[in-house]
Amino acid sequence: MNGTTDQTRHQDRVWSVAEHLDDVLSKIHPLEPIELQLLDAQGCVLVEDITVPLALPPFDNSSMDGYAVRVADVAGATEEFPAALTVIGDVAAGSGEPPAVGPGEAARIMTGAPVPPGAEAVVPVEWTDGGSGEGPVLTMRHATAAPQDATGEVRVHRPVEPRAHIRAKGSDVTAGEPALRAGTVLGPPQIGLLAAIGRGTVKVRPRPRVVVMSTGSELVQPGEALGPGQIHDSNSFQLTAAARDAGAIAYRVGAVADDAETLRATLEDQLIRADILVTSGGVSVGAYDVVKETLTDFSAEEGTVEFRKLAMQPGKPQGFGLIGSDRTPLMALPGNPVSSYVSFELFVRPAIRTLMGLPDVHRPIARAECTEPLASSPKGKRQFLRGSHDPESGQVTPVGGAGSHLIKALAHANALIIVPEDVTEVAAGDEVEVVLLG
Repeated sequence: MNGTTDQTRHQDRVWSVAEHLDDVLSKIHPLEPIELQLLDAQGCVLVEDITVPLALPPFDNSSMDGYAVRVADVAGATEEFPAALTVIGDVAAGSGEPPAVGPGEAARIMTGAPVPPGAEAVVPVEWTDGGSGEGPVLTMRHATAAPQDATGEVRVHRPVEPRAHIRAKGSDVTAGEPALRAGTVLGPPQIGLLAAIGRGTVKVRPRPRVVVMSTGSELVQPGEALGPGQIHDSNSFQLTAAARDAGAIAYRVGAVADDAETLRATLEDQLIRADILVTSGGVSVGAYDVVKETLTDFSAEEGTVEFRKLAMQPGKPQGFGLIGSDRTPLMALPGNPVSSYVSFELFVRPAIRTLMGLPDVHRPIARAECTEPLASSPKGKRQFLRGSHDPESGQVTPVGGAGSHLIKALAHANALIIVPEDVTEVAAGDEVEVVLLG
């Protein structure tokens, strides 16, 4: 009798948003690190400090197409009286042993090619005749006979400063410098740096695999005609996109009919590829709330899922537990589109970011002036309203109403306006907290 009473009391307990989130995150831990190829590591979090093994660039190289020269040989060169230099050869990118440049000589050089010995600067090809050999010539200080392997003559129209148009060895980074710190999310520039310093693989926490499914016999795939009492399944698309936005690899299963055996079989099939399972719908107290019915009946070996009432709007009914032999987190969200999305942002996104091993798992929160009054917020509940936030003015404007079915308003919002539990009205001009959604 006492056990039944305690269970009833537990089921009747109303959780705060913070209590539910803390409980979820206390049971979720970062995924184990693995070694991945560079492109497979995109979007993952680095778990090791990376040190530069060699200088970048590894040698002096040209930043222009042009001619490698000695500074003294082109001093005083003008359009009217260019300096004439003997071209001793070409230096292309990837050249192993470029020819040495002596007095009165030049080497034609390509962008990225190593600067040849003896050269002190690079003259851009636009400052020359390109080797056509036309026009009067400035008398050279160093008279040299053209070598037998000369490839012609170039006339330079402008003088050049020492080291001009040369990328110095180590001007990007020097050997031994830190390249990337543990905790860095690997985006395209970080992948590029790792490749540049010769790393083919890197140790990271993998991106979590999130399986998303909607429940409800009334749901129809977008693109298909609606029958009586049917609606298109938007939740599985919205939540899959949200999971990808959070950094996960997301799989959309689609709509599962209101049948306990079908749902149980689908969950068992999906466990093998999931680090988190996310369902929407079927968590209330209705006669056909199949998610709640199915997961409540799980055995101890299958795991436990607890269904809760939260002091929030929208998103009062929530389910959370660990199922399967690996105790995979399952997060059961309400079925109304706004409720499911708000629940995802508050609870699922932080869980995904925790699995990734990120230090800050929450969306940023800002303070803003509310441009319109907000009335009739339920006392004792934390309300999340859609809003359009302008960071320049520091203002937020409500978008749509409080209804949890108003998906169009959600599509035009970039923030959630927070109305605390002890506040029932917000006047125009009052300062509020807003969750920034991207």
